[in-house]
This record gives sequence, structure tokens and C-alpha cells, in this order.
Amino acid sequence: MNQPIEACFRVLIVDDNAHAREGMMDILAMQPDFCVVGEAVNGEEAIQLTEQLMPDLILMDISMPMLGGLEAAKRIKSKFPYVKIVMVTVSDEITHLFEALKAGAQGYLLKNLKPSQWHEYLRAIAIDEAPMSKELATKLLQEFTTKTAMREPANTPLTLREREILERVATGESNREIAQRLNLSEHTVKNHLKNILQKLHLENRVQLTRYAFENGLA
Repeated sequence: MNQPIEACFRVLIVDDNAHAREGMMDILAMQPDFCVVGEAVNGEEAIQLTEQLMPDLILMDISMPMLGGLEAAKRIKSKFPYVKIVMVTVSDEITHLFEALKAGAQGYLLKNLKPSQWHEYLRAIAIDEAPMSKELATKLLQEFTTKTAMREPANTPLTLREREILERVATGESNREIAQRLNLSEHTVKNHLKNILQKLHLENRVQLTRYAFENGLA
């Protein structure tokens, strides 16, 4: 570990493959703002270690014996809603993404991404600023296009400006990109996002993206 545990984001790695766990540990070891506090080989062990270690972030494989990552994520979020969970998989199947969202995951990472992309994304997740990846946002759009094509936009408590920001979030844009597009400051965008989350009773950008597509607002 590069610095005291208290000074970094505490990470629990959950994967039944020892080489995969080692690979994730190597990636996180490259950056001083993450420290691995534990490892689990299945969902049941992940739940136990979450209660013992109280991590900030969990990297969770989807397919594992005894208890898979999706069900484990659902149970963990019901007990410890503060924990951020990122599902890690070799597959970019849209059905896996949907299931991860339903389970309450904040993110979705492919194992073949470059280490630099891992760190950038995980840090954004940890500080609540991670946009949905444009690739996954595109998949969501394609999936929901036929479902929402004939649907009128749902009634929403959002203002016109908030809806504009929600639409940009759903396309995978970062706060900086949204600010530039709408000629706003990043601080203003962040405050709008806080209001949007509170109004919709949602927790993060992933849930906002799903909400936008499901309700014909993107």
C-alpha cells in the first residue's frame, strides 16, 4: 500500500479467479488514492467482508460460484447503501448492464480496459462524478429506442434546464462537457445534478441514465 488506509479509498475485490484478483490489485497499486482492504472469492464472502471491513468501493465480478455478483450487489446495497459497487466482467452484453443497474451498482467495467481507464473511471465513481461511458449509453439508447418511440415523455418534476442536463447525462457526457455545451459553469452543473437526484429520489448518474431512457426523456 502506498499510503495509510485512512487516506485512500478502501476497496474490496470480489472475484473467484485468483489471477483476476491479482490483476485488479496490480492496477490499483499503481495509484496512491486506492488501497485494497480485502479479497473475496464469491458473493457470500463479499457480504461478510463488507460488514467487517466497511469498504468505500467494491469491484465485483458478475459470474461466481455459490452466490453471483448481481445478487450479492443487491444484498449489499440493501444493507450498506453508502457502498459504491462496480461490476467487473469480460462481457459488454446489454442484459448484464441492465441487471447491474437493477442490483444497484454504480458502475460497470470491462476487464480488458487499460489500467489508466480503470483509475480514471473508479476515481470518478468514488467522488460521485462518473459519467456513464458513451459506449454503454449508446447501447442503452439502442435498447430503449423501440420501447419509447411511441411513448410521450413522462410527467416529471424537473425544470426545462434540469431536463436538458439529464439528457446530456444520459448520453454519457461529463460535468465539464455538459457545462461547455450549455454555457454553464461546472459548479452550476453539479448543483443542478444534486437537485435532480433529490427530486427523483435517485443516488447516482447511472440511475439517472436509466430513468431518462425508461421515461422517454433522452
